[in-house]
Amino acid sequence: MLSQNTLTQEKKLKLRWLVALSSLPLLGVVTAFGIVPQSDNTYTSLTMVAEEIVLPHDTLTITSATNLKAATFWRNERVQRGDTVTELLRRMQIEDSSASEYLRRDQATASFRQLAVGKFVQAETNADGSLLALRYLDNNGNQVVINKGTGGLKTNIQPPLVEQRLLMHTGEISSTLFAATDAVGLPESTANQLAEIFGSDIDFHRDLRKGDKFSVVYEMDYSNGEPVRAGRIRAAEFINQGQSYRVVYFKAGSSHGDYYTPDGKSIRKAFLRSPLEFSRISSGFSLSRFHPVLNTWRAHKGVDYAAALGTKVKVTADGTVSFVGKQGGYGNVVIVEHQSRHTTVYGHLSRFASGLRRGQRVGQGDIIGFVGMTGLATGPHLHYEFMVNAQHRDPLRAALPDAVPLDNVQKLAFQEATRSLTVRLGLLRDTNLAKLD
Repeated sequence: MLSQNTLTQEKKLKLRWLVALSSLPLLGVVTAFGIVPQSDNTYTSLTMVAEEIVLPHDTLTITSATNLKAATFWRNERVQRGDTVTELLRRMQIEDSSASEYLRRDQATASFRQLAVGKFVQAETNADGSLLALRYLDNNGNQVVINKGTGGLKTNIQPPLVEQRLLMHTGEISSTLFAATDAVGLPESTANQLAEIFGSDIDFHRDLRKGDKFSVVYEMDYSNGEPVRAGRIRAAEFINQGQSYRVVYFKAGSSHGDYYTPDGKSIRKAFLRSPLEFSRISSGFSLSRFHPVLNTWRAHKGVDYAAALGTKVKVTADGTVSFVGKQGGYGNVVIVEHQSRHTTVYGHLSRFASGLRRGQRVGQGDIIGFVGMTGLATGPHLHYEFMVNAQHRDPLRAALPDAVPLDNVQKLAFQEATRSLTVRLGLLRDTNLAKLD
């Protein structure tokens, strides 16, 4: 009976042993043990066996690390005032000494070092901070792409793909015109156009009042979704001391465009009074003047405008260039014929506008040359003459003709072309598209 009982117990223990072994795959390190059945008449024996089971590698961790090393990152950063190449790269988390050297010194990346405040730069890097690609629009709107290849970094400049949009702004005067245009984000060149368009009706130094309002519809060129260049004002309204002044831009056929009131009347005279924006008169029109170079008394059949060397000279009316070159005491001179009765002369120029030639059509305000002191001149100035039917007139006193009005056919085209612009001005007056001061 003792031996049979012992055998039964051994069978039960073997079953327990098999159950224990079946659980081994669930453990990293297991301890196996067996127990010899205890009896009053037998010797008890205990054996300990230790075995290490090796688990598979952590493949998830290895894969994640590999993917991270192969990953690339795009970052977008705006150029800030006072930025250096080093500071801009730091903000973009670029840690690449060779790329930094290339951007700071290479001739191909000169436009990067000259980027204007507010321009955006995009950079692609790897996890180590090495530069793989860099993209930006330069100050001329060109797309500059720098890529890293087997031979290092290489720069490629692509002409801009330009899309033109019409933008609208409205503002209110609280102090000065330019403070108000800055407050609503109007580009500086557009603000200057606004002052020039309404300058004959409003003295922006003396006539402005707090609460005066302006509305502007103007062109803006975009490249890759980023504004790159402000263009012409297409329509504008200025309300000064309760008086409204409205203009729309219209180009009749092949002629130069002009600004008109909504009913089709040109807002400008046929001639500008002066070919220079800011200057002082150093010598006026006179039938008898002592010439400072020839030391003789002779007629001075024009007006001399003292100005800095290189100041831009504008043609005072639409016309055709009849002479470009040197001519006696005039030095470098440009002569322009206007309609059939008027002629203007621009003398002592330092140089001519690029490409200016005889027979070329020019429009009022076009740059035709630059102030100089060629010919018989004691200092830099512009000599300007105004003639009617080949007879000299005082440019400061002569009655200036009105601009040529639109004919009936042009008026119909004008109404069709400017209708949407007039509607936009109405919307700007009735709605607040920009936050006022």
